[in-house]
Amino acid sequence: MRSDGLPSLFVPRGANPTVVHSHPNPFPKSSHLPPPPTPHLQSPKPTHAGVGRRTSPPAAAMPPPLQAHRLLISHRRLPTPARRRFTAVSSVQSAPATTLAPGPATSSILSIRESLLSGERSAADITSEYLSRLRRTEPSVRSFIHVADAAAEREAEELDRRIASGEKDAVGPLAGVLVGVKDNLCTANMPSTGGSRILDGYRPAYDATAVRRLREAGAIVVGKTNLDEFGMGSTTEGSAFQVTTNPWDDSRVPGGSSGGSASAVSARQCVVSLGSDTGGSVRQPASFCGVVGLKPTYGRVSRFGLMAYASSLDVVGCFGSSVFDTATILSVVAGHDKMDSTSSSQDVPDYASELVSLDLLESKPLNGFRVGIIKETLGEGVDTGVVSSIKDAASHLEQLGSVVEEVSLPSFSLGLPAYYILASSEASSNLSRYDGIRYGRQVSADDLNEIYGESRANGLGHEVKMRILMGTYALSAGYYDAYYKRAQQVRTLVKESFKGALERYDILISPAAPSAAYKIGEKINDPLAMYAGDIMTVNVNLAGLPALVVPCGFVEGGAVGLPVGLQMIGSPFSEGNLLRVGHIFEQTLQNFSFVPPLLAER
Repeated sequence: MRSDGLPSLFVPRGANPTVVHSHPNPFPKSSHLPPPPTPHLQSPKPTHAGVGRRTSPPAAAMPPPLQAHRLLISHRRLPTPARRRFTAVSSVQSAPATTLAPGPATSSILSIRESLLSGERSAADITSEYLSRLRRTEPSVRSFIHVADAAAEREAEELDRRIASGEKDAVGPLAGVLVGVKDNLCTANMPSTGGSRILDGYRPAYDATAVRRLREAGAIVVGKTNLDEFGMGSTTEGSAFQVTTNPWDDSRVPGGSSGGSASAVSARQCVVSLGSDTGGSVRQPASFCGVVGLKPTYGRVSRFGLMAYASSLDVVGCFGSSVFDTATILSVVAGHDKMDSTSSSQDVPDYASELVSLDLLESKPLNGFRVGIIKETLGEGVDTGVVSSIKDAASHLEQLGSVVEEVSLPSFSLGLPAYYILASSEASSNLSRYDGIRYGRQVSADDLNEIYGESRANGLGHEVKMRILMGTYALSAGYYDAYYKRAQQVRTLVKESFKGALERYDILISPAAPSAAYKIGEKINDPLAMYAGDIMTVNVNLAGLPALVVPCGFVEGGAVGLPVGLQMIGSPFSEGNLLRVGHIFEQTLQNFSFVPPLLAER
């Protein structure tokens, strides 16, 4: 039992779980929220017939297990200076959990694929069950701006027809898997609004590369998820269309800007989802909603078709209810793309197959692995319950064989102001394309300047306008050296700081956010307080590094507690390392496959 009275999340294999404790919900239903608009439940005819081929082997073609999974993890045996040994203070016990009957709505990618291959389930049945759950939960959660239910049903029926006819390539690695797509990623003949009125009604003629690769692998896009306008926000309250709520407590935010994608996976409205991460927009919502979230290395996934916010920071990421599902999605969407000059040509491992190869029966599966816990992330301004959860997670990693030590990153606190200067500066340039002529809503006006002014005044929200002004100011002739140039210098310091630490440690860990999910409306009118919540994540974007968030504990709040996420940070293109550690971490937990109270009530 932790010092704050809440049970911890994990129990080593073989330990006896303790009694599950619940807490009365002090928060009433969110009657203060306006009634949600009804999502568009009808979609145009799909333009993608059939399933393409990818170079990665399908999920069924797994390599034989390795004798020891540590062969897959690169251990650095470098001499290290004296450092403070980290000592966890909390015991390891079980977590509050709700239960849900096994079925397609709780299935993993692998189980869905196996059920299709065996004939146990049809794609139409799986799709029907997910859509039924989506319709029941959406009035409360509001994850989606657009639901493509008719198109999803047609694609599922077509998949069943191809399987019945014996087409060998029909059951791709993501066959029958329902995917939510953040609405700043273009989808052919589906609305792609960026969460902004200025793009209301916009339907691209093409898919973003990440979306196209999902479709080619057999995935079914179930709809477009809600977000803060153009990805600028941390709560999803900044959407022009609706406020998404947290499935763990509908009076609280799901995080942002990819709040719709995180809440959709948490509420099991879809199996997995795509998001984008410019300064934490995948990782913070994953923590708030109790799901797995991955921000890949900059360049690992193509940005083609992603509405640009800050081009040197933007990354397409993904959500899943397990590390394995998240790894499977990354295996599909990662890789070089000639349409994105910043995408890397490095080979893409089959991340999911590597997880299947791990030997989880070893008593010390992470023996010799070195973990650095970032000292600056456990101090002032961080909720004590969050600190307890992270220390519990560190203790669990030690029990798995890791050496966990504190490491200081002196430039860590400088990252937040530098990030907002750089991101806003790039946004002020990127968003100039939305002028009411080439893109976006058009207004009646007498001259060109009036069209520009009226389109942006009426089409852009307050937060977006504020960041454009901030960025324009930082780039102006009199202030460029004082702000933008200095922010770039800080970015270099941040990169070097991480590089030095990751030469001594295999991964670094920290909270994904300073707190658990907070109340809707609590910070929306206090920009500085909202920006401060990004302190744990923005440095990773400045350095271009990969990071994985996995649920690691609870703090008090809601009906059964509010989730807390552990952030694992690695060297460039070390996603495989992070996924392996994350998989071992979650698979050695007790009651990991928990679901929010929202689903238990339905």
